[in-house]
Amino acid sequence: MNGQEQQPGNPPRGPVLQFVAVERAGHVATVTIQRPDKLNALNPAVIGELTAAFRELLAPAEGDEVRAAVLTGAGKAFVAGADIAEMASMNSIAAKRFAEAGHRLAELIETAPFPVIAAVNGFALGGGCELALACDFIYAAEGAKLGQPEVNLGVIPGFGGTQRLLRRVGPGRARELIYSGDMITAEQALSFGLVNAIFPASELVARAREAALKIASRGPLAVAAAKRVLLRGENLDLTAANELEAQAFAALFGSEDQKNGMKAFLAKSQATFTGK
Repeated sequence: MNGQEQQPGNPPRGPVLQFVAVERAGHVATVTIQRPDKLNALNPAVIGELTAAFRELLAPAEGDEVRAAVLTGAGKAFVAGADIAEMASMNSIAAKRFAEAGHRLAELIETAPFPVIAAVNGFALGGGCELALACDFIYAAEGAKLGQPEVNLGVIPGFGGTQRLLRRVGPGRARELIYSGDMITAEQALSFGLVNAIFPASELVARAREAALKIASRGPLAVAAAKRVLLRGENLDLTAANELEAQAFAALFGSEDQKNGMKAFLAKSQATFTGK
């Protein structure tokens, strides 16, 4: 259904969405881009709805927080790219605004306190590859194709692809992919370290949700801290990054989750985490 999942008799939660569907199952959210007739191509409207959807997930009612999310596309594509038909008439000012909107969305996903798993069910090209790169890690379907083909259009990646691809696969691979504009298979992407695993298309979203459920069962404060330290530490020297880790490690000892987790471990029981 469009928008966020509702309980019978309850008022709708969150924004009303046309191109994005959000489903909730406990502490796991699945966000699906729904513009299959255009292979889920990104235009300002789709980017705006995705931004609104993730902002809503970041502001839940108490006890209803998201602890992990899956991002995928409807139909045959994850996102086949930005909408070229709409981009073709843009001038430099409009293009800058479009790029800034894409960067805001990618940063929102990248800095969310919960992990986001990209389930790449088909084409993830251009802005679609960039959207997947903003996620914590990527699962791909057999037959999926990924790439940054912008140079074929006389432009470069505009939603963070030059930077996130470099950090994900290293400078040599990133330069090769961006300069050539070539698409690569899921198998090549796996060998490059761009994707984490490949599954049959019929199993992809279920496998991503399975991973999200596992993450959601862990201490949410610890997972959020780990994500924050990994992201911030990436661009620090080792000494500063290790200090950042030590501070986050120590801070978690003031949480109820730490006490519950260690108490449960010693009692050989399953911990229940409240995010406090």
